[in-house]
Amino acid sequence: MIVRLILALSALMLATSAQAQDREVPYWASLRADEINMRVGPSADYKIDWVYRRRGLPVKVIRVMEGWRLIEDPDGARGWVAARLLDPDRGALVIGKSPAAMHEDDDEASKVKWRLEPGVVGRLGDCDDGWCEFTVGEREGWVRQESLWGAGEP
Repeated sequence: MIVRLILALSALMLATSAQAQDREVPYWASLRADEINMRVGPSADYKIDWVYRRRGLPVKVIRVMEGWRLIEDPDGARGWVAARLLDPDRGALVIGKSPAAMHEDDDEASKVKWRLEPGVVGRLGDCDDGWCEFTVGEREGWVRQESLWGAGEP
C-alpha cells in the first residue's frame, strides 16, 4: 500500500514537472541538476557542446521539441537540453560590473542587507515596479530588476 502511494506520488511529480515545461515559448526556467549536458541537437545522439555545472542557473527556453528544449544561457549560447533537467521555478543571475545591492524592502531608501557580486545565482520571487524578491541561500531581500538576468519578460 505505501509503496503504491509513493509510486503514485512520484509519477504525479514527474507529470507535473513535464507539464510545467510544456508552455508557450519563450519562457524562463532554471537548471535542475549539478551537471547538465547541452547538445547541438534534440537527442542524446547529438554531440555535447557544453557542460553546465551550476544548479539554479537561469535559462531562456526558446523552442520545444518532444522531450527536449532549446535554451539560451546568460552568455547567449544556445543548445538543447533534456526537458526533465529544467526546473520551472525561476532563478536569476546577478549581472553588471559591480555588486548589486540587496535591500530590506522594494525601495532604494531601505536598508542594504547585502551586496551581491556579479555571477551570484539565486531564486527569483515576484517582480514589481522594477524590484524583484531574490533569495540566495538563507538570504532574502529585494534587488533592482535591471541587475538580474532572468527577471522580466523572456
